Amino acid sequence: MKTFEPSRAMERLPSQFFAKLVKKVNGVKKHHDDVINLGQGNPDQPTPAHIVDKLKEAAENPMHHKYAPFAGHTFLKEAVAQYYLREYGVEIDAQTEVAVLGGAKTGLIELSQCLLNPEDLALVPDPGYPDYWSGVELAGAKMHMMPLIKELDFHPDFTTLKEETLEQAKLMFLNYPNNPTGAIATPALFQDAIELGQKHDLCIVHDFAYGAIGFEGKKPLSFLQLKGAKDVGVEVMTLSKTYNMAGWRVGFVVGNKSVVSAIEKLQDHLFCSIFGGIQEAAAHALLSDQQCVDDLVATYESRRNVLVEAAHKAGWEAEAPLGSFFAWFPVPKDYTSEEFADVLLEEARVVVAPGVGFGKYGEGYVRIGLLADEDTLREAMERIGALRLFDK
Repeated sequence: MKTFEPSRAMERLPSQFFAKLVKKVNGVKKHHDDVINLGQGNPDQPTPAHIVDKLKEAAENPMHHKYAPFAGHTFLKEAVAQYYLREYGVEIDAQTEVAVLGGAKTGLIELSQCLLNPEDLALVPDPGYPDYWSGVELAGAKMHMMPLIKELDFHPDFTTLKEETLEQAKLMFLNYPNNPTGAIATPALFQDAIELGQKHDLCIVHDFAYGAIGFEGKKPLSFLQLKGAKDVGVEVMTLSKTYNMAGWRVGFVVGNKSVVSAIEKLQDHLFCSIFGGIQEAAAHALLSDQQCVDDLVATYESRRNVLVEAAHKAGWEAEAPLGSFFAWFPVPKDYTSEEFADVLLEEARVVVAPGVGFGKYGEGYVRIGLLADEDTLREAMERIGALRLFDK
C-alpha cells in the first residue's frame, strides 16, 4: 500500500507527550487492577440531570434535526451574554462579540490560524496547556515562552519581554485559573496584559476553561472585567469543567469583534456548527439555577483539602491550589518529573502527570487531578508515603 507524505504543517505538530504516559499506564494495568489515575483532566462527575433532561427534550424537536446555523443559534449566544452579565457584570453584544465553539480546545487552536502568519510570534506560558503549541505550529508561526515560576505566583513577568519580541508578537495566551499550576489571576496581571496589547497591537487570548473553580471564597476573575479588555482580546470558555460536559464539546469565544468575526469565518469553512439540541441544553445550563456549579466547586475544594492534608501526612510538602481542579506538587530532590512519575506508577501504582509535559519550566513538578473521591485521594497519598521518597 502506498504511503503518502504528510504536509509540512502536520510534520510541525509537536509529539503528544501524554500519549506516552497513557501507554505506560496501560502497560501497568495489564498486570495490576488497582491503578489510581490522577494524571488526567477528565471530569469524573456526571452532567447535572436537569441539563441531560433538557437535551432529551431538545432532541425530539425536529428543528434540531436539520443543520444548525453555521455560526450557532442566536439563543445560545444570548445565553452567553446573559451569563457574563450575571456572573461578571460584563455587557456583551450577543451578535458580534460571541462565537460558538465545538469545545475550547478547538477555539484555542483556531485562534492561531486566524491571527498568526509564519513570521509572527505567539507569547505562550510555560508551563501551559500543550494545545497552544499545536495551534501555533499549524499556523507556521513561532513561540516565545513566558516562564511561570512559584516566586511570581506562576504569573508571567512581562518586564522581561524585549521590545523586539513584543514588536514581532501578535498573540499572547494567558490561562487563569491555571492549568497546570492551579494559580489564579489578579487585576494587576490582566491590566498589564491589556496595556501591552494596546501598545503593541497584541491580541490577548485568555483561556478561562476553569473560570468557575475558585477556592477559599474567591471567585476567579474574568479578563473581560478589566477596562479595555475587549479592545485587545478575547476570553475562551467551555462548559466542560463548569457543568461536567466534557464529552458534549461546546464552548465559546467572547470579546473583541474582529477576532470573533475571524473565528466565525474560519469555522464557516470547517464545520456545520454543533447539534442544535446540545446548543439548547448548553443555553439551559448557563441560564438555569447554578446550585450544581456551587456544589461541584465545594466538592473540588473538599478534595483539595483532603489531598493536601494527606500529602503532608505522607511527608510531601506541597501547597494547595487556589483554583482549577489540579494540584501542582514539587518532586523530591534527585528526580526529574518524569522519573518521579514513573516511580509512582511502577511502585505505588498511582498516575500523575510529569510537569515537563507542560513545558521546560514544568520540570520539578507533577500535576495531580482532583478527579477522584476523597478516599481514593487519601489512599493514593498513603501509597506514595509508604515509598518514603521524601525522607531522603
